[in-house]
Amino acid sequence: MTALVLRNICKSFGKVEVLKHIDLTVEDGEFVVFVGPSGCGKSTLLRVIAGLEDATDGTVEISGKPVNDVPPAKRGIAMVFQSYALYPHLTVHDNMALALKQEKQPKAQIEARVAEASRMLELGDLLERRPAELSGGQRQRVAIGRAIVREPQLFLFDEPLSNLDAALRMNTRIEIAALHRALKASIIYVTHDQTEAMTLADKIVVLRDGVVEQVGSPMDLYNNPANQFVAGFLGAPSMNFLAAEAVGGTSGQTLGIRPEHLRITDTGPLSGSVTHVEWLGGDTNVLVEAGEAGRITVRAFGQYDIEVGAPVALDFDAAQSFHFDADGARIRG
Repeated sequence: MTALVLRNICKSFGKVEVLKHIDLTVEDGEFVVFVGPSGCGKSTLLRVIAGLEDATDGTVEISGKPVNDVPPAKRGIAMVFQSYALYPHLTVHDNMALALKQEKQPKAQIEARVAEASRMLELGDLLERRPAELSGGQRQRVAIGRAIVREPQLFLFDEPLSNLDAALRMNTRIEIAALHRALKASIIYVTHDQTEAMTLADKIVVLRDGVVEQVGSPMDLYNNPANQFVAGFLGAPSMNFLAAEAVGGTSGQTLGIRPEHLRITDTGPLSGSVTHVEWLGGDTNVLVEAGEAGRITVRAFGQYDIEVGAPVALDFDAAQSFHFDADGARIRG
C-alpha cells in the first residue's frame, strides 16, 4: 500500500501561488525528503499533508484514503518540529505519554510504548527530567519519541535539526536513519540542507517556486540532474557553471562541471590563478579565477599543497560534464 498520494496539489495565499500542481507518491516505508531554497513551498506542502493548511485544489490520500476533510489529529500522522514544542512543566516521560493519555489509551499500553521509544532513543536515564534540564539534542530526541509512541501511519519532520550545532546535527541524523530502519516507517522530511537530503533519503523531491523540479534517489539526482537548478543545488561544493564557448563549446550553452571532476594540470583548456584555498583535512578546495570562465572551484582529494596566487591550468573529462540551454534545461546526448 502507498503511504501517501498527492494529486494536483495547489495552494494559494490570496493571489500568491505557493504550490503549483504537485503530484507525488510515497511508498510504504519510504524515507522522502523535500528540499529546496527558502520560500520554495516545502514546509507549506508538509503542512497541507498534515492538515494544518487546506489545499486550494487537489487531493491528499494517506494509506489509500482521501483526507482533505479529515482533521490533523485523525489523519494518522505525527509531526516533529524544528522548535521541539515540549511542555516545560512536564517530565520527559509525561511529554512522550501526553498524546496517548489524551486518547485515553490503557495505562499499560502507554507505559509499554514510552519504554520502547525511550529504549530506541536512549532516553531511559532522562525520563524524570524536564526540558530545561536537557540539551538541544536530547530535547529533539524527546520530540521524536513523542511522535514514535503514537505509532502513526506517516511521520512528518519539519527541519528538525536546524537548531542543533554541527556535531549534534550529524549524530541526530544518524539516529534518525537508524530509527527509520528499525521502524520501517514512512517518513517525509523537510530540510534546506542538501547534505541531510543526500544522506537520509530514499527519494528526494527538489522544489523551486512551488514546483517539483525533479524526484529521484540521491545518486540519480546527483548524477543525472534534469536541469541546471537541480545540478547546482545538490553537491558541496556546488557545481561550476561556465559559458561553454570558454572551452570551445557551443555558444549560448552553459557547461556544468562538478569540482571533483576537475584536475589541476600543467596544460588544459582552462587557466587562471588561485584566489583562495580551503584545507579541510581529507579534501582541499582550490578556488581559481579563470578569466572568461569566471571563478571555478576544484575539489582535490587529500591535503593538496598550493599557494594563493599560483598560476594553474585545469583539465576535465568531457564525459563527466553537463550541458544546459539558455533556459537551464539539460541538453542530453
